[in-house]
Amino acid sequence: MADLKTAPNIAAPDDFYADLLAAHEGLTKAESDAFNARLILILSNHVGDREILRAALAAAAAPKK
Repeated sequence: MADLKTAPNIAAPDDFYADLLAAHEGLTKAESDAFNARLILILSNHVGDREILRAALAAAAAPKK
């Protein structure tokens, strides 16, 4: 079983963030929400491991410290 990676693991994270913001440009709130849902499903499918996905859900639901 793999562990959920929560430490920074994206090459050029600022560039990715800029790409993500650009992908939302011009979208309404509803379109932006739908885009995020599709992106989550696509990336979840890529991960594919239910245990990792459950761990990610738990990590996202945890209060920030």
